[in-house]
Amino acid sequence: MKEDKDNESPKEKDTSADSNTGMGIGVGVALGAAIGLMMDNLAVGLAIGIALGTVIGAATYTGENNKKDE
Repeated sequence: MKEDKDNESPKEKDTSADSNTGMGIGVGVALGAAIGLMMDNLAVGLAIGIALGTVIGAATYTGENNKKDE
């Protein structure tokens, strides 16, 4: 017989990584835009801001996971 898979609950996706990365990118874009305007080169400032925001968001997520494991 075929098993009824409708009753099985789907695995929940951990969205905290997406949230931290998104928030980091948002903050990075804001700071990068300000830096880019001061340097008279908005494109470079935005690129730097996005890169730094992604790194900060990933680092924040990793730090939160390490605290949960303890």
